Parts: sequence; structure tokens; C-alpha cells
Amino acid sequence: MRAVFNAKTAPTRLRGALIVPALILGLAACQPQSPDGDEAAAPADAPAPTLVPPQAVAPEPPAATGPFAGDMRAVGTEPFWGLRIAATEITLERPDAPPSKAPNPGPSLDGDQAIWRTRTADGGDMMITLWEAPCSDGMSDLTYAYQARVQSGDETLSGCAGKEGAMPREGAAAR
Repeated sequence: MRAVFNAKTAPTRLRGALIVPALILGLAACQPQSPDGDEAAAPADAPAPTLVPPQAVAPEPPAATGPFAGDMRAVGTEPFWGLRIAATEITLERPDAPPSKAPNPGPSLDGDQAIWRTRTADGGDMMITLWEAPCSDGMSDLTYAYQARVQSGDETLSGCAGKEGAMPREGAAAR
């Protein structure tokens, strides 16, 4: 088979054959590169690049101060329950339910009370209120340094509290 030259379509074919390489070269020019293949620096007269602000980092919860500083524990009877307030998490435990965990947003102080308001992992509201006042759990001779009230959903639990490392024990005086 022999190629036939057509004078009418030759300029169109030639033009098409030149356009494709020109487009490829033009696109390659959009990303300047240094001789080693890395991205080249922008020309001195180029506008400054727009900087994207870094993502906001969640702030640490405000630390409790004064008598409410540090990790706290609270306990109650009738029904039995236990609560731990750690730096980043609050955990409520009861014998008849799985532990209920919530982030610790830090307390707000209202007079002589510290109040933590948070939302549990399952979406329920939880509010913990602690205040300095001698407290007895009603089942032992132990005296705690704080009183506690925990509102979780529609349930209100009352009990006693203390600093994590200073909870009263049988045979030891309250601290």
C-alpha cells in the first residue's frame, strides 16, 4: 500500500502534529524544576505564596487549681459507684453497667465548688460537683475531705471524694 499525499489535509495534520508537543511543553513549563530535578525556587519578582494556617490543635483542658488540682476519686454507696477524674478523662463505674467515659474539659469554679460538665462517649450529659467538706460514706468510719455529686443522665449519685493518692483507708487517718 502506498501513501498518498493530499495537499488539502497536509496542513491540518501538520498543525495537529505540532499542537500536541507544544501543549506538553507548555504544561511542563508550569512546574519549574532545577537541574537536579527538584522544584525550582520562584522568581524574585513572583508574588509571595499564600500560606495555609496550620490546623488548630485542641487545647489541653484547663487544670484544676487549689484544692481541686490533680487526679481525684469519688465513691458512693446505695447504689455503689466510683468515679475517677484524671487529667484528660473522667470515668464513672457502677457494678451494673459498663464504665462511662467522657473527656475532662476541666472544672469551672463556683464559690467553693468545682464543677465538671462533659458529655459521655454514648452522648449522655455528665456533671460532677465536688466541694471541700468532711464526708462519711455511711458504711465505714472513714472520713473523706470532699463531698461529691454526680449527675449522669437522669440519675443523681451522692458520695465522698478525695485526691487520688490521699483517699482514706481503713486503719489510716484521712488526709
